[in-house]
Amino acid sequence: MRKRTLYSLLLMLALIVALIAAVCLRKAAPPEAARLLPESDAIVYLNLRPLRTATHFERTPVNRSPDYQHFVDATGIVPERDLDAAAFALHRMDDPAGPNGPVAYSEVFEGRFDGERLGHYLSGMATSQELYAGHTIYTVPVEGRSLRIAQLGYDTIAASNMPTTEQIHAMLDRYRASASPFSGSSLLAARYRDVPLLSSAWAIGHVGLPFSERGHITVFGLRLPLPEDTTFVASLSVGLGALHLRIEQIAPTEEDAVRSAAALDSLLQLFQLIQPKIQAQSDETDNQAMSEFTSSIQIKQHKERAVLTANLPIQLLKKLVTPESALLPESPASPAGR
Repeated sequence: MRKRTLYSLLLMLALIVALIAAVCLRKAAPPEAARLLPESDAIVYLNLRPLRTATHFERTPVNRSPDYQHFVDATGIVPERDLDAAAFALHRMDDPAGPNGPVAYSEVFEGRFDGERLGHYLSGMATSQELYAGHTIYTVPVEGRSLRIAQLGYDTIAASNMPTTEQIHAMLDRYRASASPFSGSSLLAARYRDVPLLSSAWAIGHVGLPFSERGHITVFGLRLPLPEDTTFVASLSVGLGALHLRIEQIAPTEEDAVRSAAALDSLLQLFQLIQPKIQAQSDETDNQAMSEFTSSIQIKQHKERAVLTANLPIQLLKKLVTPESALLPESPASPAGR
């Protein structure tokens, strides 16, 4: 009788340990939207729920284009309100000057969708349809590219504008194995461990690709002292009154990291010198937020990594996430002004 009781207790203890281990693994695992992405050169992930709570960007009025408004009316989806998470895979194109541009994207969106209305909208827009792994893939022409879209579940949508079907097929295949916390691309397996815990937004890999120009990263016309294939681990985490920004450059050698840190520090000093001229054209609130941001920037180097940290004020983040059309007065020629 005692042995039977002991075995029962041991079995119960083993089950509890297994359950705790499973919960810990699930928490340490990358988000499902990121695990569904195909092989790529970079990954960007956004958990929009804490960002929405911090900025309330869904309350900002937006002057939508006619096509955007038609999408909202036909599907009932208001992205700024209904999207909860988004993951993007960046694919470097072999011919940057080709019809597909320098970078292509694969995407996964999670949120609240009306699948029937969305399916009806996509079927009306699609030039072709394909049935794969029990899901319908709609091909929709967008800006000279073929965008392939599939509903994976009641709350998940996948899309890719790569020239072939390989990436959208890979996402559908991963969806069938998504219960495993270890599924995902090789980039995710190699770099997700470097993402700080509880990050609301993060990016890994060659995230400078969309800003590449002649082999270097260019932002707002400013050429950064970094090659376009630089590996980054960037993250944003929500804090009190600000978001904590961290960007790590992973250099090939320690000497390269030292040079990058010195170059970025020089660039920061240059920006701080011209900042008063920029602020002269902005309002006082924006100036204060920008000053808080720039004064919090720190650049350090540790072994083969150059690390930039800063605090991004909520006010400045609201400015960044507010659509430009919402900051401008309505034009008499716009639909909203008629």
